[in-house]
Amino acid sequence: MDIRQLRYFTCVAEQKNFTRAARQLNIAQPALSIAIKKLEQSIGLPLFDRNERQVHLTHEGEVLLTHAHRVLQQVEDANTAMAELRGLQKGEVRVGVPGMLGSYFFPSILMGFKSRYPDLKLSVVEAGTQSIRQMLLDGELDIGVIHNQDVPPALETTYLISSQMVAVTSTDHPLAERQSISFQEFFNEELVMFKKGYFHREFIDQICAIHKISPQLSFETNLLAMILNIVRHGFAITALLELVTDHEPGLTPIPFEQPVTLDIAIAWRKHGYLSLADRAFIDFVQNNK
Repeated sequence: MDIRQLRYFTCVAEQKNFTRAARQLNIAQPALSIAIKKLEQSIGLPLFDRNERQVHLTHEGEVLLTHAHRVLQQVEDANTAMAELRGLQKGEVRVGVPGMLGSYFFPSILMGFKSRYPDLKLSVVEAGTQSIRQMLLDGELDIGVIHNQDVPPALETTYLISSQMVAVTSTDHPLAERQSISFQEFFNEELVMFKKGYFHREFIDQICAIHKISPQLSFETNLLAMILNIVRHGFAITALLELVTDHEPGLTPIPFEQPVTLDIAIAWRKHGYLSLADRAFIDFVQNNK
């Protein structure tokens, strides 16, 4: 098998249709069908179950797809490395950042990095920790900021910061005068939360599971600004990193009776290629956090 065959194979697997895959690959559909047939003949195994409308991977095809993604990612990494050595590109950093950190911790760092390296391109994706982890594993991101807990073995991490998770209310909420709050008291209130996939929500779900509590989730949204406004107007309370309340007026942070501190890390694929731009970004963040 060769790289071209693997590209054709993965495209058909993703599109589940030879016609759509051929259109995306910009080749004739019969030529694609022949290429896949030759691949199957060369390895002596069927890769697809075919019918008139869709094709589906066989078990053998699913096994090959995992390896094909890895091989194609390594080829892309190699091309990037060679392009850098030839000086054919200035460099790009693709980084994933959760909303809270993207809004309050990273803006000054990103601007400082861009000032030092004006020719490098920064592509910043806002997403939850689980999504960022998966995008790193899939090669869609070079670097990600994640909760440094239960990290997949395929990722390498380096410590970034720690921040306390606190309950957050409006300044005139009945709980606002409290010096601390229990988990039970917190979950007795109406809550506004991020949707599943964010480390903020992971924390909440974990506490609920440990204490066998069913939370009153009145609002779910991934829009941090909406969460802050809902809390300010007294419609619900939430739990956020303390670094958010340090910068937001009209909110009162209340530590939990059992303090909760989250460790945040920078992550990248352990066996993936880190470009010169990626390494420069990691070093800059580490030196300016």
